[in-house]
Amino acid sequence: MQLMAALRVAVVADLLEERWPSMDLMAEMLMAHAGTNGSVVSANLLRPTFRTRTPGLLRGGAAGTPPTFERIAQRFWSYPRWIRQQPSADVYHIVDHSYAHLSHDLPAERVVVTCHDTDAFRTLISPAERESTLPHWLVRRVLSGLRAAGAVVCVSEVTRRELVGRDLVRMDRTRVVPIGVHPACSPATDHTADRSAATLTGDTGATDLLHVGSTIPRKRIDVLLETVARLAHTRPDVRLWRVGGAFTSAQATLARDLGIEHRITVMPFVSRPVLAALYRRAALVLLPSDREGFGLPVIEAMACGTPIVCSDLPVLREVGGTAAAYCAPGDPTAWAHRVATLLDERDSRADAWAARRSAGVAHSAAFSWKHYASAMESVYQEIAGVAVR
Repeated sequence: MQLMAALRVAVVADLLEERWPSMDLMAEMLMAHAGTNGSVVSANLLRPTFRTRTPGLLRGGAAGTPPTFERIAQRFWSYPRWIRQQPSADVYHIVDHSYAHLSHDLPAERVVVTCHDTDAFRTLISPAERESTLPHWLVRRVLSGLRAAGAVVCVSEVTRRELVGRDLVRMDRTRVVPIGVHPACSPATDHTADRSAATLTGDTGATDLLHVGSTIPRKRIDVLLETVARLAHTRPDVRLWRVGGAFTSAQATLARDLGIEHRITVMPFVSRPVLAALYRRAALVLLPSDREGFGLPVIEAMACGTPIVCSDLPVLREVGGTAAAYCAPGDPTAWAHRVATLLDERDSRADAWAARRSAGVAHSAAFSWKHYASAMESVYQEIAGVAVR
């Protein structure tokens, strides 16, 4: 193994205009922690500026994001051309597996790809599903890039098992390194962020439930909305806060049909400190997804001292352990009952509620971006075939 003074790592980030906060967070945290664990790693962020080729089409983008045509053009045409012109590095870390096609434009044996879930490959795994906005041939190009990479680092053991079990990637190419919690996620008061959160939510003394994430089908926003509607029958003060983008037209129609529009506050994309403040202000956080690759809101909520109810999925059990509360996926009646039980605990059993909050904070402490960066540096050295002084 070659000995070298420093390892040059290029962090290959998502286009900012795509607005995938968890992917942007990973790039940000890798840059912040590079070389802070006693090793000598020099990190450089690679992220081109989104330059539209069809300005008129940009008006079609929802919630400030580019429309599908532009996203495909930027990902599969502009980004590859741009990255081939960048200075070389010892290791390239693609932080989002749906950008794995970039391996074809880099020395693939020195590429590390983080795989968050298998969603990008659903049309290959289950052809009847139509969640992907990419044509099959582009999905296959992403998959071939993933397979060409020197290492695929999964954020959970469940994600690795699914990748390998579906014959997407060989086991010997995979690693598991859980991601971390942003430093802003804490039970401690942050006066500036707390004021910003109060401005967004108002201060009515209501029972506020929080959902953080996108509105793609697997997030089961329908279950979320129906749960709130059922709770409203016995808790007329219940409200829902949504962070992560606007509802789809079908979801907005469902909220209107359920008569809960006035109970919902849909917020813009917010900074990490303000998001942490929203976690702290909420009574409970809900995550009713059908599928997850990790479930970052689980540990973010816990770190802020707010209990979470999430779908009873193997991956969420892996991440949440005994500190989270679980409910059967897809059953709004069961969800409403579970949430009501926890709210009753908050109202009438202060000691039990305090213990639940403390257990969450303690559990979340195991998920650190510093630990993540340290583990990734070991992967970088392995892939580069070097030892760093």
